[in-house]
Formats: sequence, C-alpha cells, structure tokens
Amino acid sequence: MSRRRGKAVEEEKADIDLTPMLDVVFIMLIFFIVTASFVKEKALDVNVPDPDQQVETPPDPDKQNILLTVNSADEIWMGSSRIDSRAVRARIAQLYAENPQAIVIVRAHNKSSADTYVTIADAAKEVNPNIQVSLVPFEDKR
Repeated sequence: MSRRRGKAVEEEKADIDLTPMLDVVFIMLIFFIVTASFVKEKALDVNVPDPDQQVETPPDPDKQNILLTVNSADEIWMGSSRIDSRAVRARIAQLYAENPQAIVIVRAHNKSSADTYVTIADAAKEVNPNIQVSLVPFEDKR
C-alpha cells in the first residue's frame, strides 16, 4: 500500500495548475487591446473604369483634353516631351487657359506610384479647384 500512496503523491505533484498562467495571458491581452492605437488608413477614392465595359467614343474636336502619361519609372510625359514634376502646374495652367473646358487625363502605368498621380492631381487642382482629373491605367503589352 505504501507504493500506491507514493505513486498517488507523485501524480499529484506532476499536475501543473495552468490557471495563473491563463490569468496573466488574458490580462496581457486586455492590456494590449486597450493600449493599441487604432489608426484609420487614408486612401484615395479613385474611380477606374472597367476595361471590359469601355466604349470607344469619338473625341469632340472642339474640346481638347490635357493628357499626361506616367510611365513605370514615374516619369511624366506630355505629348512627346518629358516634363519635370515641378513644371506640371505651369503646363496645365497654360493649356487650361487656352481651353477652360478641358479635363486632365492622367494615363498612368500600372507599376507607377500613386505619389506621381497625386502630384499631378494636386497641380491641376491648384490651377482650378473645379477641374476634372481622370486616371486611366495602362499596362505594357509584351
């Protein structure tokens, strides 16, 4: 019988009480949830047309739009000339003065950064806060 008691005592000593550890884990979890700062991400609300549903409409000859192209290296092109990001506002202002009904169309490569589009949109809004700026993404067909 003494052997049996010895095993029972050993079995009782071998049991580990997990309650204090779980208490500590829950307290830490509550601490981190309460102290975490919830940051709301800012994003651009860009309406991109569905490429499958695009209908080709002939351009209005009386209305010339301002077309800027951004390649994958974030270089800004207007026509066949490359322009610096600091000169975008002046070029848009010049073309907008000639045609106040024009809208700014930014044809941006899929791999270009959003910062370049934001720079162009901000420059256009400095020229006229009511000017329409459209984003048209494109991809190299290789």
